[in-house]
Amino acid sequence: MRLGVLDVGSNTVHLLVVDAHPGACPLPAHSHKAELRLAQLLDDDGAIGPHGVDRLVSVVKEALQAAEDKGAEEVLPFATSAVREARNADDVLERVRVETGVELQVLTGSEEARLTFLAARRWFGWSAGKLLVLDIGGGSLEVAYGIDEEPDAAASLPLGAGRLTAGWLPGDPPDPDDVRALRRHVRTEIARTVGEFSRFGTPDHVVATSKTFKQLARIAGAARSAEGLYVQRELKRESLEGWVPRLAAMTEQERAELPGVSEGRAGQLLAGALVAEAAMDLFGVERVEICPWALREGVILRRLDHMESL
Repeated sequence: MRLGVLDVGSNTVHLLVVDAHPGACPLPAHSHKAELRLAQLLDDDGAIGPHGVDRLVSVVKEALQAAEDKGAEEVLPFATSAVREARNADDVLERVRVETGVELQVLTGSEEARLTFLAARRWFGWSAGKLLVLDIGGGSLEVAYGIDEEPDAAASLPLGAGRLTAGWLPGDPPDPDDVRALRRHVRTEIARTVGEFSRFGTPDHVVATSKTFKQLARIAGAARSAEGLYVQRELKRESLEGWVPRLAAMTEQERAELPGVSEGRAGQLLAGALVAEAAMDLFGVERVEICPWALREGVILRRLDHMESL
């Protein structure tokens, strides 16, 4: 069957249409995305403003039309941290439902981490052993660890690249004092979580998902996306540590000119790099392998598993 998954994230609203059936690998058929940056559209009271809600409704309508045009039999809609944490989340969800007919499922941080872990486990298989999975989104950082398809530990921290950029790095290029303050904040937050995972022992394989990690790996020398999903890509902590001060000294436009960095994400890349560097350092990770699958694929796989059990 042809399934669509509609991901209302902190950076983008992304519709992914796949051809899938239980027991098979979902094959991408169409991708439709719009940069919305909800994590940066919150007002001083933590609410999504009228303009942001208008844009969200419009973009959801566009995505539904694209899903219909591509013949999707079912669309699985969900929202993550930007909507989850908005003060007016209930009003936003109701307006989306009334004006588009879509009932967005708001995932908890733990659900995000667990579904992303499921996607990584299915991609790398049982031979990968104990997995540690890191995912940096626009609004949050997800961490999950385990040996099965359901992780033994999962956590979500408010350390998304978009959120941190909006709240901590107003300058372009950013003020060095602001960068140092953000670095301290990120490391303090992650350090509080490390003990929850370290009691399970050293992972056999460390995996990173998300656009942020993919772009960091690319500027550090990983293969271009045009070379395909199945090319192994990795990011070494040593390389990342060399790039962080360089990114901190660049303007947003200069970052956008780096290989693999999109103009829409260039402003967030430094904050994402600080989070990635801190996570790898505090979890004692020398290198991560980039996983092409993440949350959207996890949602699809969980739906297929449910179909198979009926």
